[in-house]
This record gives sequence, structure tokens and C-alpha cells, in this order.
Amino acid sequence: MAQCVQSVQELIPDSFVPCVAALCSDEAERLTRLNHLSFAELLKPFSRLTSEVHMRDPNNQLHVIKNLKIAVSNIITQPPQPGAIRKLLNDVVSGSQPAEGLVANVITAGDYDLNISATTPWFESYRETFLQSMPASDHEFLNHYLACMLVTSSSEAEPMEQFSKLSQEQHRIQHNNDYSYPKWFIPNTLKYYVLLHDVSAGDEQRAESIYEEMKQKYGTQGCYLLKINSRTPNRASDEQIPDPWSQYLQKNSIQNQESYEDGPCTITSNKNSDSNLLSLDGLDNEVKVDGLPNNFRTHPLQLDPSGDSSNSIDGPDHVKSASSLHETKKANAGIIHGACLTLTDHDRIRQFIQEFTFRGLLPHIEKTIRQLNDQLISRKGLSRSLFSATKKWFSGSKVPEKSINELKNTSGLLYPPEAPELQIRKMADLCFLVQHYDLAYSCYHTAKKDFLNDQAMLYAAGALEMAAVSAFLQPGAPRPYPAHYMDTAIQTYRDICKNMVLAERCVLLSAEILKSQSKYSEAAALLIRLTSEDSDLRSALLLEQAAHCFINMKSPMVRKYAFHMILAGHRFSKAGQKKHALRCYCQAMQVYKGKGWSLAEDHINFTIGRQSYTLRQLDNAVSAFRHILINESKQSAAQQGAFLREYLYVYKNVSQLSLDGPLPQLPLPYINSSATRVFFGHDRRPADGEKQAATHISLDQEYDSESSQQWRELEEHVVAVVNRGVLPSNFHPTEYCLNSYSDNSRFPLTVVEEPITVEVAFRNPLKVPLLLTDLSLLWKFQPKDVSGKENEVKELVKGEPEMIGTEVVSEFLINSEESKVARLKLFPHHIGELHILGVVYNLGTIQGSMTVDGIGALPGCHTGKHSLSMSVRGRQDLEIQGPRLNNTKEEKTSIKYGPDRRLDPIITEEMPLLEVFFIHFPTGLLCGEIRKAYVEFVNVSKCPLTGLKVVSKRPEFFTFGGNTAVLTPLSPSASENCSAYKTVVTDSTSVCTALISSASSVDFGIGIGSQPEVIPVPLPDTVLLPGASVQLPMWLRGPDEEGVHEINFLFYYESVKKQPKIRHRILRHTAVICTSRSLNVRATVCRSNSLEDEEGRGGNMLVFVDVENTNTSEAGVKEFHIVQVSSSSKHWKLQKSVNLSENKDAKLANREKGKFCFKAIRCKEEEVATQSSEKYTFADIIFGNEQIVSSASPCADFFYRSLSSELKKPQAQSSLHTEKQSIEDTMRLIQKCNEVDLNIVVLWKAYVVEDSKQLILEGQHHVVLRTIGKEAFSYPQKQEPPEMELLKFFRPENTTVSSRPSVEQLSNLIRTSLHYPESFSHPFHQKSLCLVPVTLLLSNCSKADVDVIVDLRHKTTSPEALEIHGSFTWLGQTQYKLHLKSQELHSLQLKACFVHTGVYNLGTPRVFAKLSDQVTVFETSQQSSMPALIIINNV
Repeated sequence: MAQCVQSVQELIPDSFVPCVAALCSDEAERLTRLNHLSFAELLKPFSRLTSEVHMRDPNNQLHVIKNLKIAVSNIITQPPQPGAIRKLLNDVVSGSQPAEGLVANVITAGDYDLNISATTPWFESYRETFLQSMPASDHEFLNHYLACMLVTSSSEAEPMEQFSKLSQEQHRIQHNNDYSYPKWFIPNTLKYYVLLHDVSAGDEQRAESIYEEMKQKYGTQGCYLLKINSRTPNRASDEQIPDPWSQYLQKNSIQNQESYEDGPCTITSNKNSDSNLLSLDGLDNEVKVDGLPNNFRTHPLQLDPSGDSSNSIDGPDHVKSASSLHETKKANAGIIHGACLTLTDHDRIRQFIQEFTFRGLLPHIEKTIRQLNDQLISRKGLSRSLFSATKKWFSGSKVPEKSINELKNTSGLLYPPEAPELQIRKMADLCFLVQHYDLAYSCYHTAKKDFLNDQAMLYAAGALEMAAVSAFLQPGAPRPYPAHYMDTAIQTYRDICKNMVLAERCVLLSAEILKSQSKYSEAAALLIRLTSEDSDLRSALLLEQAAHCFINMKSPMVRKYAFHMILAGHRFSKAGQKKHALRCYCQAMQVYKGKGWSLAEDHINFTIGRQSYTLRQLDNAVSAFRHILINESKQSAAQQGAFLREYLYVYKNVSQLSLDGPLPQLPLPYINSSATRVFFGHDRRPADGEKQAATHISLDQEYDSESSQQWRELEEHVVAVVNRGVLPSNFHPTEYCLNSYSDNSRFPLTVVEEPITVEVAFRNPLKVPLLLTDLSLLWKFQPKDVSGKENEVKELVKGEPEMIGTEVVSEFLINSEESKVARLKLFPHHIGELHILGVVYNLGTIQGSMTVDGIGALPGCHTGKHSLSMSVRGRQDLEIQGPRLNNTKEEKTSIKYGPDRRLDPIITEEMPLLEVFFIHFPTGLLCGEIRKAYVEFVNVSKCPLTGLKVVSKRPEFFTFGGNTAVLTPLSPSASENCSAYKTVVTDSTSVCTALISSASSVDFGIGIGSQPEVIPVPLPDTVLLPGASVQLPMWLRGPDEEGVHEINFLFYYESVKKQPKIRHRILRHTAVICTSRSLNVRATVCRSNSLEDEEGRGGNMLVFVDVENTNTSEAGVKEFHIVQVSSSSKHWKLQKSVNLSENKDAKLANREKGKFCFKAIRCKEEEVATQSSEKYTFADIIFGNEQIVSSASPCADFFYRSLSSELKKPQAQSSLHTEKQSIEDTMRLIQKCNEVDLNIVVLWKAYVVEDSKQLILEGQHHVVLRTIGKEAFSYPQKQEPPEMELLKFFRPENTTVSSRPSVEQLSNLIRTSLHYPESFSHPFHQKSLCLVPVTLLLSNCSKADVDVIVDLRHKTTSPEALEIHGSFTWLGQTQYKLHLKSQELHSLQLKACFVHTGVYNLGTPRVFAKLSDQVTVFETSQQSSMPALIIINNV
């Protein structure tokens, strides 16, 4: 239980005090009324004695009484009604609230820090009122009247006669059977005669004489002259006198008047909730009956069922109606009590109480105790005790005590008033009232036994209760507190007697006693036992006290405290005590909050919200409901829907109160601020038939850091090219879409008249759908004029659409537990600074808000209009935290965040806006396939644009054609089959020989130092005017690798009028092309064995081209035709085809391979000399009847682009880190012998059947031949990952090994060729030796002088070699040393000698070569030529 102001040793004696009745004449009542007090009320503040009192007990021992208090009250002849008592208690509790500035106790238990009110004044007020308002009953005498004050005034005509009348009246009330109430302690009630004298108005001498007369008649002990009203009421304001009555009468005003505050009040705590009116204390309701004043009035707790005077008690009494009482309350609001009394009068009243108690009451009590004691000894009490003692003695065994349940219900048994058992009880009660607890206990104990023997259970319970209290209060505590007495009493009252009021008194007393002994657990159990359905108020108060017991234990039981506070709050709520209910829930919330008890938290918050709303604490209500909604609720959908509706209802009421105030912040739906994306620009147009708009950027695209980096690099590349190769220092990549990954540290720039789209990520945490209506962005705008001056700030939601237009989304439904994004637009019409603050919307839910199968299958859904049950308007701010700073030491050690400015764009002046459309753009191509498409450029702004360029990482994929119109065919209809190539019909005779043309790479944008990735778009006049559009052809070539290719184009353009803030704009397009396999081309080049060509010059090559059809018919390809093979080189050209087969059209079906052989010759020296280094010679060898001009667009374009991408690839070069420069030169010379600069272009057509139509596709493959003898491919080779090797832990000894040329390279210095007759006839029978002349031709391939050694000796290493060579021999010199100059041809005349016929291989001479000026370290054997077979015949 909570702490109390009084200790239990003070509480119990104050709760059971001697009761004295007061009966006043009309005149006496009038005198006290001048002070706005009745006589009983006048005495109330002075009813406690200031000094100790002594009396003697029956054994003549002196007994001291401390702090004695008496209770004086007007005689009331009707018992109080239970409903009225309940109403009074309800008012007392509701009138007592915790003080505003009350400092709460902070209790720390475990990890809980709880703020708990230390005291509970409402409970103490309730307890005091409850104990005072208990009706007197027959089984106990504690609140029966012991004495009666008869009061009359000295100003009456016949005061003595008035005293006689009052005495008769009292006698009639006590002894007439018509009056069952009030109860009197003993028949011989003490009468005490009081003469009131008004000092200011009365005659003092007369008063004194009357008093003398009284003393003679009634004795000095039985009467008193009380002088009051020493000053007149009109002087009351002059002097400030303390008002000791207010604290007592405040309760009286609660009891008597507050019930009328709002007319008839419904008493919610009792079951019969009639609208009952409570009458006043009846002080002004006197009516003369038979000339006598009717001073005994209805009880102040009497309910008047109708509020009608005809139903009042005792017939003629008049009861005020509710309206007049209401007026009385208003009139009495400023009343000063005791206005005619001085401090001397206060002392006189105090003296009067002392005199009455000392001279009258206590002697009377003492005498009564003696009489009762004597009666008990002389009469039945002793014999009964003796008889029971002898019976026990002779029976020899103890009679077992019967349990309560076994005893039959004899609570209805009534003793006559003179019964000896009752006399014992009377004596016990009297002793108890005068604090003689020892004697009281023994008497109660005796009475208890007698009552139990008689099975008078009500009497027994009363005796048990008071015996327990007496035992506790005995000085020196000779015996422990018998709690079991109390338990038995409570059980008897509750279960057998069905008297909850008496049971409650027992519990209140016992709980206080147990608490004082720190037995909190037992006290709590006791309090909880008495909670029942019959009284919510009592249950609430007792549960609250039980909760305090749990928290005050040695080891506090925090959760039990919280649980019982919740129960108490619930019962307070049922009892109509809203404030107390709210307080209980709030205190319990401290325990449940943040501990994961989500359902309990929801329940508490919901109740707090409801109670706060009822009490008009709207902000608290909103806060509580907000908590329910924003915590991840585990409630069912129906419950969440109820919570939401309640919240909306409360919020609506709050917002109606403050219509002018700012919009409230709404808790739902959740907004993930950091996921907010901002897009600047128009939405992308959808594809229109064959027209496909550039993909650009849209909010539908997911962020990809890799592609974002690629776009950035492309933009940097093109900007650097435009700025002569240097990236400007103030360059920042253009950002059209800002998100959490982009760099948002700068204010973004956007262009006036271009929309801004903000994507807000909403999440509905509830299981019920939310409907947002009239959803739009909230913004602040600072306009600037063209000169840049700032105007006033416009903070707007909707207004001023001429500055910023705001799009409003009429309905936005978020289903249960759904995350959904809303895209909201703003249309800036003026330059300036815009700040997007948040979103504003009406939050509501849908009637019947349950979804079917998780989809919003709601009434009215299909029309797009949902029936909104209720909605409130509010806002949510978009507050985005920037990235954490981590650069400086200070930033690393502290937590700092940078700015995020994505919602603060700067609106700049207008800029051109380009739109790009692709026409006939393919999605699938064969590898190497050439396709022609068109691109349309449209300027949709009001500014002209210029400087249009396109940049791509894959320039070999597309071309706009050459720089010269001659090289670019105008339209695809220029040739049959709508070929993309420029074609010329040829004569069929010149099939095998090459057609020569030439072109410069500069014409195709591939010059020295140029950037092939950045391609200027050939706009007519280089400017695109506002609203103008231009269509340009664009050739595409399928990439050589099969699969899906994403090719990024970045279009760059500028405004004709230079803007300071935005220099350029970009447009992105990502083309996705799926390529399927077509042909694989591989080629090798090797030296021709014939050292002389037709012109007699050396240096012919053979080119072998293998073409394989790798297509697996996935694209419906029937067959490929190789229509032309072209070469392109600065130094070489194809001369003719040396294919032996006569099959002219080279067709390749699936998986077929074709082999081609061509002869290549050097270009004429003078041709090479006159041509610039960028001039290439093209030679076409045609296999059909149409020549494709390979030096024109698009064939040459793609050739050059593939060449430039080849050149960009790192070449595998030997490292040349040696000291000697000469070795490097030698290396270069040797390498040059092996190099060949020849590029092969294979042009083909593919016949495709699609939808029963035959299409002809065409394409080209490129092979770059660099090295003699090394195979080259048209498709990229997959690199085999190197095998894992063991780690070597030593330094390589010779680091210069890498600088040596390879054997293969050295063996190509000299070319050899043998000239001899194929067959030779010799008459062996005439001449046994056959001599054949053989010429050995030696050609120096390098540009340096070479020393050559020719060795003719057979090298017999194995038996196989002998067989091959047979037995021929070379005659003459066996070794020749020659010196060959650069490119020199030398012939040696040799002779071979044969002895038999047969076939011989003459290719045995071995040739060694070294560069003249080098050491022999490079000397190596030269490549032997092909086998030279000769047939020797016999003639």
C-alpha cells in the first residue's frame, strides 16, 4: 500500500470515536447560521482534545487517553441509503486528484526506473469517508450515540421551557418505536444542556441568569454557557480570521452540492443506475410541526428518487429541487465560514468541548463501564463462564472448533437489547472508544466465544474483527496480531452475512495493520480477495493499493505492480473515474514500455488514448494512438483497423480545434526518406510503331553502380574531347536521377519548364489498407529574376501555380503491409531556388477495409474511387540524412553527416532539349551482320541546339557513314535486295582477279590522334532549330561475340546561347542487341615458294582463308554465300584467287567449312610512296556478279572501326630493357622480316527463311594478319587460364633472355628456293654417274646485310634420313659463305650426282644466316623449303 499521512496507530482511534448527538432549537440554529454553519459543523474543527484525559477503569486503575476526538452530529432519523453512500464515495475519490507539482518517488528495481506517486490521497479520503459514513447497526455499538447536546439560545423567550421540549423530543426519538434510527448506546443517554449566547446582539446579564438557573436545575456538570458571534458580519472583511472549517466543509460541499453540477448524475458504480438526486444537509429545511421545531432531518446521504418535494421523508419536510440547489451552490461559492467569530470565540468553543468531555462525557462513560461490568459479574456472564469451565473440566476433551463453512447460516439471529452477550459487547466497545485496549480485547474475546457458541455469526464476526484490532493496539504488544481473526471475520461477513460493507472495513483495517508490520504480500492478498463485481470503485482502489504493496516489498515485484495497476485502471474506468483510470494506465506503462510486450503496450496505449480523449486531453490521446500505429504491431487486422479508426476520429477532433495552426505530422504510412528519388525531366515517350525513343533515364530503372560509372566515363570522355582533351576543373557529371547512391552534396540544377518528379517510398506497417487522398508535395520557393536578385520566399502548398505547378494525386491506396512508391510532380515556371519539404495528404482507411487474397478487392475498387470512412489532413516531412563524413581526423573520431541536397534544386534558365528516335532498329543480329537503320533527332525545346555528338565504348558497332557524300550511299534502294552496301555490277570474266580501289581513314573519322569513340553527328548546318527534326541513316554491325550485348550511346549537345550554369546536356540510350553465331573466319599468310612473280620481283605471299559456318539454324539461316573477299592494307593487296576448284559461288550450309587460297603481292613502290601513311589500298575478289565497293561506307567504316579497336588492344611485345641500343635495332629488323600488314574482309550473304518469306542478310568479318605463319581469327579467342605453378623462390639468373629474338623469327631472314627439272632421264648403262644441274636461289628478306653459310653435307642423324635422301651426293664445293645485301637475290649453281633411278629429295642444303654486324649469338638455321622431289629415269 502507498504511504499514508497517518500511521495505523492514529488512524484506527480516529476512525472509532465517541458519537454525540446535537438537538438545537430554531433560534440556536439561527445564531450558528450567521456563520454559514450548523451547530455540529461549528464544533467540528475543535472536536479533538488538546490535552491528555484520565479516567478510572472498573478495577479503579488510572487510565490515560491521548488525542481523544469526539464526533458531534445533528440527529438524523433516516438511515443513509447505500446508493447515496456510493455516490458520495465516488465524488470523494473523483474530487481528490494528485497534486500538480507533486514530486513522485523514483523506485529503481532491476532495470526499471519508475516514477510512482508516493501517496494516494484519494484512497485516504475514500477510507475516511467510508468509515465515517458507515450506518449504525445492531450487532455493534461503536457508532451509537453516547450523549445528546440540547442547544438553545439565550435570546429565546423561555429558554428553560425550550430545554424541556428538546429533552422530551430526544426521549421520544430514542424510546418511541416509530424511530428505528438513530441508534443509542444505552437507554440512559447523557443529556448535556448548552445555552448559546450571541455576544454582539444578546443581553449578557440575562444569559448569565439563565445559566445560573440551568446549573441549579441540571447541575454544574450538565450544562454550559457558550458565547459566540463576538463581531458583526459586516466587519468580517476588516480583519482576516483563519477559517478552520473549510477543510471539513469541502467534503461536505462535495457530498452535498457537486452532484448537481450537471443536473441529475448517473451513478455508474452501482447496478441500479437511476438518476438520483442527493439532498442537502437539510439545514434550511425546518418546518414547524405542532409548534415544535422538526430538528431531526433526513440523512445527508438520503437519495430523493424523483427530486420532487412530495416524496420527501416525513411528509411535510421540504426538499430543495436540483435547480434551487444549483443556485444555492452558485450563491455560496464565495462564502466565508465563521464570519462573526473572533479568535476568542474559537477558544471558547475549544474550551466548551474540553468541559463537555471532562465533566460530562467521560464520567458518563466511566460510570457506564462500571455498571456494565457489575452487571456482567453479578448476572449471567459469570455463571455462563463457570458453567462452561466445569463442562470443559469434566468432559476432559476440547470441543473441536467448527469451521465457518460447517456453521449453519445463523447471521439472522438477533439478541434482545438487554441480552448479557450484548452487554459484554457494549462494554468492549466502550473500552475500545476510550482506548482501553486490554480490557476491550478480553471483553471481545469473551463475547466472541459466546457468539460462536450461539452461532450468531454476524455478532461473532464483529467481535473477531475488533478483538484483532484491540490486540494490535494494546500497548507493549503483549500478543501478536491475530490475522486469522480478521480472515475469519472477512469470510463470515462476505460469505455468510453477505455484508460487503463490513467485510470492506475489515480489509481496510487489516491491510493497514499488515502494512505497518511490512507484511506487504499478505496485505496484497487480502486486498485482492475483496475485489468483486458489486463495486468497481472499491475494487479499483483495493487493486491499486495491492499494486503499491507489490512495489513496496523488500524486493519489488515490478510486473505484478504493473499488472494490478492495469486491473485497477480498468475498474476505475468502469466506475467512471476517468482521471484515475488514466493515471493507473500511465503508471503501468512505465513497466511495459520498450520491453517487447507489444500487445500489452498496445492495450495500454489504446486505453490511455481513449481516457485522454474522454478527458479532452487531446494531445495525449493523439500521442497514445500514434504509438499503437507506429510500433510494429502484432495485432490482428480487425484490431488494427479499430485502432486506426479511433486514431483518425481523435485526430479529426484535434485538428478541428486548431484550424489555423500548422498541419499536423501524421505517423502513417512510414516514409523511407533515404529511398526518396528525384528525377529531373520529362517522362520517356513509349515506342511508337517502328519508332523507338532513346531509353535515357527513368525512375523505372534500377540503380547500377557499374553502369553509372560507365556513363560517367563516357560523359567525361566527350567533354574532354570538346575541351581539346582537357576535362574542365568545374566539371560535374550530369545527374538526371538522384538517389541514395548519387553524390547529393551539391544543389542539383534543373531547367525551367521541365517537370521534377519526386518518388516517395511509402510503407504501410498495418494489416489494413491505407488510402491517401489529395496527395501532393509540400515546397518552399525563392524566385529570382533574370539578373539573379532574390525576391521574397514563397512557402506554399498549392497556391501560386504560375511559379510552381503542383500535381495532386487524388487517390493512392497502400494495401496491408505493402511497400509502394508514389511519384509526385512539380512544374517549375520560374527560375529560383526550390526546396521540397515533404508530402501533404489526407490519411484515411477504407470502409470494410479487408483485402481479399492480399489484393485490394474492395468495394468500389474497380471504379478507382474508394469509399473513404474517415480521413484527416496532415503532412510528413522528407528529412534525408546525408552521408557520414570520414575524411578528416575530427570527422573520423566524431559522428558527422554531410548535407543531402537532392530535394533542393536550383531552377535555371531554359536549355535545348533533344529527343532521339531509332527507326527500324534491330534487336537481333547475326555476328558481323550489317543492318541499316535511321535515327531521328528532334529538338522539343524553345532553344536551338548545336554541337551534337555521340560517344560510345563500342564505336565498331555503328556508323553514320563517311565524311564525304561520295562514299555514303544515299538510300537502301540503290541496289538489289536493298543491300546496305554500295555495289557495282561486274563482268563475269574478271572473277578471279582483284578490283583495286583506295580510301583514306581520315574520311571515316579514324585519323591520327582522333578519338574514334566520339563521333560528331552530321547535322545539316550543325544546328537543330526549336521544333525541328532530322533523320540520318545509321549502319549497325552485329558484334563478333554471340550473346546479349548492351551498347551505351551518350548523345552530347549544347545550347547555341552559352549558359553559365549548365554548359551542355546529355541524352542516354542503351541498345540491347542479341547476336547469334554466323561464320568463323581464320586466316594465315605464308611466303610463296616461287621467289619471282610476274613482274620479276620477289615478295609474294599466299593467304589461306578458312571459313566455317557455325550457325545452328537458330535464326532460320539456310546457308551462307561468301560473295567477296577483300583485302585492305597500306603495303599489300590480294592479286587473285588460287582456288583449284571451279565452284564459283562459295556456299556454306550448316557446319560446313570452306577453304580459300589467295595470292597477295606488294603494292607498287611508287604507289606506296605517293600515298599518305593513312591511305589504304582495297582489293576486292568477287565470287558473284556484284562488286561491293569495300572502300566505301559502310564496309570501310566498320573495317576502320574494327582496326582502331584492334590497335587499342595491347600488343604482346618483347621487353627491350637492355643496355645496348644495337640489340634493339637488330630486334626490330628481325621482327620486321616476319611482319605483314594485311587485313582480310570477308563479305557474305545469308539466306534466311522467316514467316515463309526469304530474307537476305549481309555482313562482313575482319581478320587482321600481323605475322607470317601465325593464324589469325575473326572472333576473339578465349584466353585459357594459365595452369597453377609452384612458387619459385629464386631469382632468375639471366634477365636478358627475353631480349633475344625467337628461333622462329630468326629463321625467316633468308628465303631459299631450288630450281631443277622435275624429271631427268639418263642412260645409266652408258654412263654410271648422272649429273643434274640445280640452281639454289637465296633471297634476303630483311633490310640489313646478312652473312649466309650454305652447307651441302648430308646430316645423317637417323636411318630414316638415309632412306629419304637415297644415295645421291652434291658435287663440288660443299660449303659456301655469302654476303647478301638488303633485299638482295643471289643464285648458286650446284650439281647433284645420282647412281640409280628413283625419286630423290633435293631439299637437303642447310642454310645458316646471321646479321653481318652482329656476333654469332643470333646465328641459326633458316627454314628449309618444302621437299624438292626429282625423278631420275633410265633411258
